[in-house]
Amino acid sequence: MLAPTRYCLTWIALCFLGAAAVAAPVPLSDGKTFAGWLGETNTTWRIEQGAFVGGSLTQPVPRNEFLRTTRSYTNFVLRLKFKLVGTGSFINAGVQVRSQPARNPTNEMVGYQADLGDGYWGALYDESRRNKVLAKPADAAVKKALKLDDWNDYEIRCEGRRLRTFINGELMSDFTETEEPIEQFGVIGLQIHGGGPAQASYKEITLEELP
Repeated sequence: MLAPTRYCLTWIALCFLGAAAVAAPVPLSDGKTFAGWLGETNTTWRIEQGAFVGGSLTQPVPRNEFLRTTRSYTNFVLRLKFKLVGTGSFINAGVQVRSQPARNPTNEMVGYQADLGDGYWGALYDESRRNKVLAKPADAAVKKALKLDDWNDYEIRCEGRRLRTFINGELMSDFTETEEPIEQFGVIGLQIHGGGPAQASYKEITLEELP
C-alpha cells in the first residue's frame, strides 16, 4: 500500500512546483520614478499622477520615442492601462514586447508592437523589422471593446511562439510566429509615435512571468 501513497505525494509535489513556477504579477513601475526604465526623459517622457506620459498636446511629436525596461523577458502576461489622445492627423502609440533597441536610429526599437491608434487598435505590428501588421482585429471587435480618449486595459500574452493582445478583456489579435530566426525574448517598450500633437499615457503596469 506504500507505492500508491508515495505516487500521490509525488504527484501533489509536482503540481505544487508547477504552480509555484508561475510568478505572481509584479509592478514594473513605482509610479514616481523612472527606475527600471530607459528613454528620453528630458522633453518626451514624464510622470503624471502615477502614469508614464509621452508626447505633447500643444506641438507635434518630432519622431518616434520609446521608454523601455532595463530587463528582458521571454514568456509572460503584461497588463497595463493606456490612454491615447491627440488633435493631429496621425495619432499612434504602442507597447513593444520581445524587442531590442535599434542601433540606427538609436531612438527606434525592433520587435513586436501591440499597436494603438485608428486602424491599428489591438493589432500586432512588427516594428522596424518586417514593418508590417502581423495580425489585427475586426472593426466590430474594436468598436465593442475600445473607450476612446479614456483609460483602457491592455493585456499582452507571450507564450512560446504565440502572442495575443486583449483590450478591455476582448481578444484583438492572435499570432503564432513561424519564422524560426525571430527572437522570442527582449525588453518591454512604451511608444509615442511621431506626428500629433498627441499624448500617450501608461499606468498600472504589471508583468507575470510564465514558465
